[in-house]
Amino acid sequence: MSLEQVKKNYPSIFLSGTDYDLPAETNNSFDKYSEFKEIGKGGVGVLYSCYDQNLGRRVVMKCLPLEMTGDSIERRRFLREARITAQLQHPNTVPVYEVGKDNRGRLYFTMKKIEGDNLFRIIAGIAKEDAEIIQKYTLKVMLGILHQACLSLHYAHTHGVIHRDIKPENIMIGLFGEVILMDWGVAKLSGQHDESGVDSHVYQRLTSSGQRPGTPLYMSPEQVINDSPVDERTDIFSMGVVLYEVLAQREPFRGLNVEQTFENILNERPKPPSEFSKHFRITPELDEICMKAIAKKPEERYASIFEISNLLRQSAEQLAD
Repeated sequence: MSLEQVKKNYPSIFLSGTDYDLPAETNNSFDKYSEFKEIGKGGVGVLYSCYDQNLGRRVVMKCLPLEMTGDSIERRRFLREARITAQLQHPNTVPVYEVGKDNRGRLYFTMKKIEGDNLFRIIAGIAKEDAEIIQKYTLKVMLGILHQACLSLHYAHTHGVIHRDIKPENIMIGLFGEVILMDWGVAKLSGQHDESGVDSHVYQRLTSSGQRPGTPLYMSPEQVINDSPVDERTDIFSMGVVLYEVLAQREPFRGLNVEQTFENILNERPKPPSEFSKHFRITPELDEICMKAIAKKPEERYASIFEISNLLRQSAEQLAD
């Protein structure tokens, strides 16, 4: 993408937008936000782009729907997402600016607006043989993206946070190459006891009609069975599925429906991604990384996402530019 194309998404900064004085009565209430535009719905929440008049910048605001305001469980989950996201202060996580209530009593939090694309659309572009995308997103670049996403996940794991919803849609690539692991809405804290309805809530969210068909493909066997607590190795499995999709431009466990997909996750061992890849030359080392990450038993996977991160970095360094 040319500099001129990038500038269309990032308007220039002028003195008129930085040197104006604050009003006599500074407004730090919800009224400082204006120019709302709905940009999507994620999990339980509505996403808006809006303008912070005090700081002169556009932000993304996530709001809990008004009809859920009185639901104590949903309020707790929403605030947990906001605070987990805010406390994970890492270059590959999105900065959170504020949490509060709007003029109608809805909970909201604001965060940095990331301009760019998500990994799913990039993979889809490669599969459709989009020449521009193929030229820009080489195997080396794609491994670099996953390396950064793994670093973000490693940071979360060291802070006792399990994401539980790793998928290409939740890995954003900004216009300047920054990689952001998004959407901590079903994250779980290590050692957290399952509250009533939490796991069914996760299932409903990951399989809802609002999600891309096939999203359950990134769930680990232990998430499918739902008979034991999940830990960091669940995220390792999901990241392994993402790696497989990057390498092969296809998901390893897709079935004709959710039930068949779950059956494949539990019982089918897919062929290595090198047997399907049409656009990348997959080394035996990458095959091995991928297949170990998606092992059925948690104890047979990597013990840490940091191991995968290092292996992906090493693999990328061995590739030509």
